[in-house]
Amino acid sequence: NRHGHISFSSISDLWEESSLNDRPGEPLSNRTFFNHLESIFDTFGIEIKCDRAQGYYIANGDDLEGDGLRRWLLESLSMNNLLNESRDMRDRILFEKIPSSHRWLPILVNAIKDKKTIELTYQSYNRSEPNTFEAHPWCLKLFKQRWYLLAKSESYKEPRVYAFDRIHNIKVTRNTLKVPKKFDANEFFFLFFGIIVDDRQPETIRLKVDADQVKYYNSLPLHETQREIESTNEYTIFEYRLVPTFDFKQEVLSKGPSVKVLMPETFREEVKADIKAMCERYD
Repeated sequence: NRHGHISFSSISDLWEESSLNDRPGEPLSNRTFFNHLESIFDTFGIEIKCDRAQGYYIANGDDLEGDGLRRWLLESLSMNNLLNESRDMRDRILFEKIPSSHRWLPILVNAIKDKKTIELTYQSYNRSEPNTFEAHPWCLKLFKQRWYLLAKSESYKEPRVYAFDRIHNIKVTRNTLKVPKKFDANEFFFLFFGIIVDDRQPETIRLKVDADQVKYYNSLPLHETQREIESTNEYTIFEYRLVPTFDFKQEVLSKGPSVKVLMPETFREEVKADIKAMCERYD
C-alpha cells in the first residue's frame, strides 16, 4: 500500500530481508505469494491485483478507508509486524493500555459472528455485587482507549452499553442472537460523542476555538458533523449537530481556556457551572 504499485521481484527482495521470514535469504515462491493473496482477501476483504506495466496494487483501497473495523485491524496488524521486525526498539515505542481488550474482545467478536447470545457477569461502579444475565450483543465500540459492548437484555427495554473493564465473565450460549434488521451501529451512535446515549434530541452546538488550537480540530474533528462557519486570525467557530451528553461536555472541558461554548445557552450554562465549581475547589 505504501508503494502504490510494486513488482513481484521487489516484494520477494523485501521478504528475503524481513525478520518475519523464518527462512532468511530464501525468495518468496509464486505459490506461497498467491496463497497469501487469497488469505488476505478472505480475512480482510483486501483485493490485490496486478497491473502488467506497474506491478501489484490494492484495488479497493478507497473501500478500506471508509471501513473503520478493517482499518483498525490492519493498523493493529501492521504495528504488530513492525514491532516484531524491530524487537530492539520495543522500549522506545510506548502504547496506552486498553483494559481487558485481549480477554473479552475475541469472545464477543465470535459471539456476534456466530449469532449467539452471551451470559454476561457485569458489575457497574455503582453496584456492590456483580450481576449475571443473558444478553444479545449488538456491536462493539472503542472510545478513549476503552472497549464497550452494546447489548440488549430482557431487563431493559433499550440496549445498554457495558464497559469491558467492568465485565467479570462471559459465556457464549447456544441461543440465537436477535438484532433488529434495521439496526446500524454507526447510525445508532451518530448523534452522540462517546458511548453515552439518551433519548434527547440533537442540538446545534457552536464552539469558539483559539487560533493556535484550530489545526488540532481540523486534523482530528471532535465529531463527524463538525464544520467551520467562521474564521479570523484570532479564532475559528466550529458547529456541531449532536446531543450534548456528559461525554461531550467532558471533552469540551478538557480543552481548557482555548475553547468557549457559544450555543446552545443551556449547554453553555452547564459548562460554566462546572468551571465555577472547579474554581471553587481551589479557593
